[in-house]
Amino acid sequence: MIKAKEALLEALAAAVRQLAPDTAYSPAFESPKQASHGDFAITAAMQLSRALKRNPRELAAALVDALQAQPAVQRWVAALEIAGPGFINLRLSDAARQAVVAEVLAAGDTFGQSASNGRKLMCEFVSANPTGPLHVGHGRQGALGDAICNLYGSQGWAVTREFYYNDAGVQIATLARSTQARIMGLQPGDTGWPADAYNGDYITDIAADFLARKTVHADDRAFTASGDSDDIDSIRQFAVAYLRHEQDLDLQAFGVQFQNYFLESSLYSGGQVESTVARLNAAGKTYESEGALWLRSTDYGDDKDRVMRKSDGSYTYFVPDVAYHIDKWQRGFDKVINVQGSDHHGTIARVRAGLQAAGVGIPLGWPDYVLHKMVTVMKGGAEVKISKRAGSYVTLRDLIEWTSRDAVRFFLISRKADTEFIFDVDLALRASDENPVFYVQYAHARICSVLTQYTLRTGLSVDAGADLSLLTAPTETALMLKLAAYPDMLSAAAADLAPHDVAFYLRDLAAAFHSWYGAERFLIDDAALAAARMALLAATRQVLRNALAMMGVGAPEAMAREPLLADTAERA
Repeated sequence: MIKAKEALLEALAAAVRQLAPDTAYSPAFESPKQASHGDFAITAAMQLSRALKRNPRELAAALVDALQAQPAVQRWVAALEIAGPGFINLRLSDAARQAVVAEVLAAGDTFGQSASNGRKLMCEFVSANPTGPLHVGHGRQGALGDAICNLYGSQGWAVTREFYYNDAGVQIATLARSTQARIMGLQPGDTGWPADAYNGDYITDIAADFLARKTVHADDRAFTASGDSDDIDSIRQFAVAYLRHEQDLDLQAFGVQFQNYFLESSLYSGGQVESTVARLNAAGKTYESEGALWLRSTDYGDDKDRVMRKSDGSYTYFVPDVAYHIDKWQRGFDKVINVQGSDHHGTIARVRAGLQAAGVGIPLGWPDYVLHKMVTVMKGGAEVKISKRAGSYVTLRDLIEWTSRDAVRFFLISRKADTEFIFDVDLALRASDENPVFYVQYAHARICSVLTQYTLRTGLSVDAGADLSLLTAPTETALMLKLAAYPDMLSAAAADLAPHDVAFYLRDLAAAFHSWYGAERFLIDDAALAAARMALLAATRQVLRNALAMMGVGAPEAMAREPLLADTAERA
């Protein structure tokens, strides 16, 4: 069906050129609001009627005549119908719908993906300072960012995942003092305990390992503790390395890997901050007032000018952000996406203003941002707010241990990033169709079971050359159309920075499969029909697996049976 759709789009372009040779038109199909109206809707007549000064229904009739002369339409279309003010509803032939089965089986893991486009994308996400365990919000960033990277990779982009963090600054100094207090035997509430200290149990663990003079290894650093309670620099470096190692373990458990780690301190040591300030000064985009250096960010749509350098000589946080993004641009990334919490909303305008003021050729609206809202965790009907390990919040590791990596990934991607999300631990553990990840994974496991039974009973494997013309049941048609929608869904989800679309698609695909599964039998005496249905089963399994992989979620081949869903043996 994918090839049929491509051929039909070319046919539409040719038909429009015949009627309006001097009019620019990009051929496109839309989805009808009701399935009964057909498989595709064509709105070209209404789009072109004003330019051509023709009645849209009359133009639609002429367009239908031109289309019917096209070989692709004669081969793949069952009917073309004019509706309303000038819509053209297109109904595919059975052969066009059935062709997707062979296309999926031929492409396998690459079905729906595009060839390399030679462009580079960087996605920065998680970006947690090493001051404590990763919390659930970091988990949402990890799930969203990794899925966005997978989506862009499927569209031919060369993707780099980057983790940015501050290894100095106020938070790191607080971490060092907190650890030093624990090393000296102090506890929260004791005299001398820092008022702003981190109180989680993890600080005790860092202190104990520091006194034991252990060496810790993280993805981007290693450090051996001196064991000297007065050596605050050693304590700071050891604590940072320790927590970076802990974050690495969390990310490994979550299935997220980064190609690059970027330190904020490197922007100062490498001179990028100073050179950025010098560039802005030279461009005349700054001014001095009240002992501070200001950026004329209102010239670029910001609501007010922003302080760059405070009267004490220190830089505000958005200055290294501007330097960092200039560095990203200079590394040759055509597109940059930042996945951050919604509390970063205020930084977007000032960072983009700084980038435009710097005059390095960065286009307007660069970089892109995906801002997510935080997650509320519910367990046993009550909100969970505190983790003993973290001391003040639920950690990503807590959530994975309570449920599973697959459940956490699927749930955290299943809603738009800018919406509040309640993570129901009890629902994530439930083996029923109310649990979306179970519902989708169970569809995959069911298919695996039927295919295994087929091979055991017949000694045959799935035949991609089966007679697919036998697949005519309404539930089969609906399922094949849903399979054919996968490539367009992927490209739209990438373009819209909307990985939740993959979760929605998976639920719809699983629903289409379960409907077919409930309506038909598979291990039947009619060998030709059985072979055709095995091919459709295998194609559905492949697309389920491909889409789950986009989300970083596994596709199990066996699962515990849920009584509310029909047993495989009953349907076979």
